Amino acid sequence: MSALHKDEQGDWQTVCLKYLLFIFNFLFWMGGAAVLGVGVWTLVEKSDYLSLLASSTFAVSAYILILAGSLVVVTGFLGCCAVIRERRRCLSVYFFFLLVIFLIELVAGVLAYVYYQRLSEELKQHLNQTMSENYAQPGKEAITAAVDRLQQDFKCCGSNNSQDWAHSVYISSIAAEQRVVPDSCCKTITHACGKRDHPSNIYKVEGGCITKLEQFLADHLLVIGAVGIGVACLQVSRTKSVVGVCRKRDIFSFIQAQFFQLHAA
Repeated sequence: MSALHKDEQGDWQTVCLKYLLFIFNFLFWMGGAAVLGVGVWTLVEKSDYLSLLASSTFAVSAYILILAGSLVVVTGFLGCCAVIRERRRCLSVYFFFLLVIFLIELVAGVLAYVYYQRLSEELKQHLNQTMSENYAQPGKEAITAAVDRLQQDFKCCGSNNSQDWAHSVYISSIAAEQRVVPDSCCKTITHACGKRDHPSNIYKVEGGCITKLEQFLADHLLVIGAVGIGVACLQVSRTKSVVGVCRKRDIFSFIQAQFFQLHAA
């Protein structure tokens, strides 16, 4: 009777462990979806602006999040297979991938926060130069489109103010057709509307486009950092909970042994 009771208790614990791992996988997928979504959102939303940045750190952080989110999908399936088929070796590989994903998300979050600290200085040093030297120049179509969209989206003109365009290569050229600012500075865009820089015609924003772009990028970097580090820490706490249950079922010792065998191979 005692042996039968122990078997029933063991079966009950196994079922509970399976359900716990399934719940963990679901939450894991949810976190991965958030990470993947933020990465894609960062690159798609106003992606033209990336060509205005001197550093690729902003884009790299987003790509890292996309990588981490994609790995979560694969790892989630691996975890489900390990639970359904009760293959402990798969479970050990599953926990190994959890560690890898945690590190990737952590790197993305740290990169975002580091870049956030030096974003303002980078924009002050490079944005005005990029706009004045590359706008409407051959082979610089991406930058031209980015500047036009920047000025229209944020209703601004010039890096600091509209006077910045007076020293630009484009305005000094014949191609400008006597414009004083690009047409994208105009409140209502018509052909050659940039010939007249009166406040009623063009955007006059205190701080220029640089303050608008800085705020926009800073908000995105904060989201990347919060999601990367936050989800990574959340996944670690969930993993610790599952490992604690696995220890009670003597599974953890097996996983640990398999983990070291995997590295020794």
